[in-house]
Amino acid sequence: MLERLSVGEDVDVSYLSKLGEFTAYDNTVTKEEIIERVGDAEAVIANKARLNAESLKDAPNVRIIAELATGYDNVDLEYCKSRGIRVVNVRDYSTAMVAQHTFALALAVSQKLVHYDNYVKSGQYGAQKRFSNFDIPFNELDGKTWGIAGLGNIGTRVAKIAEAFGCRVITHSITGRKHDSGYEQVDKETLLKESDYLSLHCPLSDLSRHFIDADALKLMKPTAILVNVARGPVVDSAALADALENGTIAGAGLDVLEAEPIAADDPLGRIKDSNKLIITPHLAWASVEARTRCVSEVYKNLEAFMNGEERNVVC
Repeated sequence: MLERLSVGEDVDVSYLSKLGEFTAYDNTVTKEEIIERVGDAEAVIANKARLNAESLKDAPNVRIIAELATGYDNVDLEYCKSRGIRVVNVRDYSTAMVAQHTFALALAVSQKLVHYDNYVKSGQYGAQKRFSNFDIPFNELDGKTWGIAGLGNIGTRVAKIAEAFGCRVITHSITGRKHDSGYEQVDKETLLKESDYLSLHCPLSDLSRHFIDADALKLMKPTAILVNVARGPVVDSAALADALENGTIAGAGLDVLEAEPIAADDPLGRIKDSNKLIITPHLAWASVEARTRCVSEVYKNLEAFMNGEERNVVC
């Protein structure tokens, strides 16, 4: 296990030793670390560590790579195919939490929760004479249009929650794939122009990279709020920073960034106003329940492989 800390020290991983000799490393970053630590292992559990020809060339015994995540862009699938290395991932383990966090971000920005919490705790509320304060306006979700890019498991869960709030839901497939979900499917321009809230749930690919760029942001409503819980590069950080500062859109809630952890020169880092922007450190997936499920699913994937069964196979 190359990146034990990626699931947190509060989640048990020791039971993986039931499958065989088991070694866990807190974190593994460099190619040299991967080469040294994989060594003669037959199974590798990884999350972000780059597993490719360079890092695996001296690991002749590897038979399976078990991703500690749904994404597998850290693995060279063609190389693994050429060597007969099975690659498996974990699916649908964090759907509930990512959907929940989508609304946590949207509501925190749209209802100015940081501002009003600070207002009370600063003593200003206690010093005023009236019972209420609403100096910065906010709006209801009911009756608004919620746009979704990427209607997989998470996007579908978000659509259901948005409906429960009274929203009209519109969806867009970046790949152009049609779906029979019952939700209205629209082109990109319509998605951008009509969404009061736009949440991103698509995987990162050449099609989705900078899906939200300067041109896209110009099409959005000045009152719109963008939520990205997909992958950082789906949004052009510089373009979003400019749009927030210029009032092109009203606000954004982000759990992912183009570089993680946030780069010192990330233009979004200069925006300190939480009424416009809230950023969380890639934690939308990371409830205790989701991290526990993730490790359990890795165990089941490895156990299935050892029993000659196919489970969550990527290649």
